[in-house]
Parts: sequence; C-alpha cells; structure tokens
Amino acid sequence: MPAEFRIVRTPGALTTAMEAWKRSGYRVALVPTMGALHAGHLALVAEGLKHADKVAASIFVNPKQFGPLEDLDKYPRDEAGDAAKLQAAGCELLYAPSLADMYPPGFASYVKVAGLPDRLCGAVRPGHFDGVATVVSKLLAASRADVGVFGEKDWQQLAIIRRMAADLDLGTRIIGAGIVRDDDGLALSSRNMYLSVGERAQALALPKALAAAREALNGGAAVAPVLAAAHLALAQAGFNRVDYVELVDGETLMPLDAVAVGARLMAAGVVGTTRLIDNAAV
Repeated sequence: MPAEFRIVRTPGALTTAMEAWKRSGYRVALVPTMGALHAGHLALVAEGLKHADKVAASIFVNPKQFGPLEDLDKYPRDEAGDAAKLQAAGCELLYAPSLADMYPPGFASYVKVAGLPDRLCGAVRPGHFDGVATVVSKLLAASRADVGVFGEKDWQQLAIIRRMAADLDLGTRIIGAGIVRDDDGLALSSRNMYLSVGERAQALALPKALAAAREALNGGAAVAPVLAAAHLALAQAGFNRVDYVELVDGETLMPLDAVAVGARLMAAGVVGTTRLIDNAAV
C-alpha cells in the first residue's frame, strides 16, 4: 500500500492516528463497516469527505449483532479488496481489529438504547441493535471522530446510533448518507450476493412497493390501505416472509396513521434465505 494509506489493528493505534490528524488541525470522519464493500459503502466515504478533511473506515464483522441462526460464519470477507476500494475512494486509514482486540477476555459491558430497538427489525432480531450500539460506541470512543457516517438504508440503525451518540456525549456528529441503488432500483447490500437470479427478480418488488406506497401517500391516500397493498404486493411477488411495512416517525420510529413531517416508509422481508430492508421518505 502507498504510504498515505494505512491499516491499523488495535484501538490504541486507531486513537493515536486519529489524534495526530486532529492535532494537525484536520477534522476527521469515521465510516464503520463490516466489509464486503460496494458502491454504497464508498458513498459513505464520499459523504465523510464533505464534512471532514480526513476519512478513516473500519471493517469488523461484529458477532454481537448476529443471531444464532444468522449468517456470521458465511458473511463475505475480503480485506485486501476492500482496502483497495477504500484507498481509491479517498479514505486514508483502515481500522481492522481482531475479535480479541474488540472483545478481549473478560469483556462484560454492553450498550442498550431503550425503546428504539424494540420494534421493526428489533422485534425480528432480538439483541441485534444492542450489538450494534455496543460496537459503534467502542469505535466512536476509540476514534474520537468529529463525524460518523452511516447509511440511511438501515434507518432504524441510524436513529439508534444518533440517540446513543447524543445520550452518551460521545462528541461525534452522526451523518446519514442517502441510499445507493442498483440500476434496477434494488438498494445495495452486501447480502444481495446471496440472491439467485430468480430471487433478485422477486426482490425488486420491495423498492417498487415502497415507491407505489410513497406516491399514494403523497397523493393523499389513507395510510392503512396503502400499507396493506404494499404488504400484499410483496407476498404476491414471492417473499417468503414480510416482517413489516409501516409508516413511522423518522426520529422516534413510532407508527403514524397519517403523513407528517419526517415520516418514513419502512419495510423488510425475506426472499429465499436473504432478509432485505428498505425505506423511503414521505
């Protein structure tokens, strides 16, 4: 790797590198990821460069956010390829810690954000957002970043991280970056590679259902029948399971029975063995 791109692997090394940048007068941004990078992740780097002078990214497949029957063992990993992509996107530092460095023997502390994780994806994946909040709090504490950049595709995660960073006075401004979609409209996700050709065709019903629901709601249609129609569209498209289709307040994530400022359409379901999420502003 050229000298301007570095990989560090311990919390202390991350802190040292970021503090050196800050002493030099740079604003610094952190882009936390689990690797298997695609254009959506690289858009987070680009967003970070809008708000900071230097961008670091982290890659850590966090076991604490995977359930017992989820895809931890088969989650795609390609550190060398990911590092090359980050460097090309303008990222200058990669934090790639080991499991032992993130969760050393005796680790016993967890971060739980009350309320926000209880619904939507949290109802289907109990404990998932506790794992997310714990690892992100560690990453922000070690990096002391001025800005943390997270994708809007997982809107619930973004809302939880914003609440946590504010509540714990972490000193990091949390920025949401817009959803990046493939040419066919499917939101980019590392898990899309699990979809077969046929399953991907079925998956397109998700962005299409959200777009139709958004248009109907913006046109003044009643919320309940619009959500029911979107749910039915996903089921008829071949989704094995539809976890939810809801209109919620974008900050509290509580359901809305009418369109309001900050409203967000949220949907999740399973095609084949792949769970997909998506959302849209209304």
